[in-house]
Amino acid sequence: MTHDNAHELFPIVDEDGSVTGSATRGECHGGSMLLHPVVHLHVFDSSGRLYLQKRPEWKDIQPGRWDTAVGGHVDFGETVEDALTREVREELGLASFSPVFVSRYLFASERERELVHVFAAVVSDVGSIRPSEELDGGRFWNIDEIETSMGKGIFTPNFENEYTRVLKHSLPELKGLPRLS
Repeated sequence: MTHDNAHELFPIVDEDGSVTGSATRGECHGGSMLLHPVVHLHVFDSSGRLYLQKRPEWKDIQPGRWDTAVGGHVDFGETVEDALTREVREELGLASFSPVFVSRYLFASERERELVHVFAAVVSDVGSIRPSEELDGGRFWNIDEIETSMGKGIFTPNFENEYTRVLKHSLPELKGLPRLS
C-alpha cells in the first residue's frame, strides 16, 4: 500500500458513539470535523515497555511519526470490537488476544475529530509481533525514553495527548492485563 483510500466509508457518530450517518475518509480528514470512531491498542511487554509503530511517509495524517501500536478507523457497518480485531491482525499479525478497555475520549486536530476507543494488552512473546506493510516498522520504548521524547516532534500529537491524559495514569495497573498470543 502506498496511499490511503480517500473513498473508504466511515461511520459518523455523536459523542456517545451512536451512528448518525456516514462519510468518506477524504471528507473526514479534509477539515469537515465530522466525528468518526477509531480504535487504539497499546501493547506492553512484560517489563512495561510500550510498543509503538512508525507511521509510513505516505499516510495522509502525521506521516513518519511514532504512534500507538495499533490504530485504525472503524469501517461503516463494523463494531468497535470487530474493528479492533481487524486492525490488530492487519497491523501486527496477531489473531488472538483479550484486550482491556481503558478509555474513550474525543480528539480533535486542525483536520479531523475522532471518537477514540482505547484498549491495552501485554504481549508475552515479543517475537509474535510482525508489523505489516501498513507500517514503517515498530519497536518497544521504555517509559523514560517516551517521556524524554515528548514534545519534540517524534510522536503524533494524538499519541502524546493519549499518553499524557489516559495511558500514563493506567501504567500501574499493567500487571493485570491479559496477554496477547
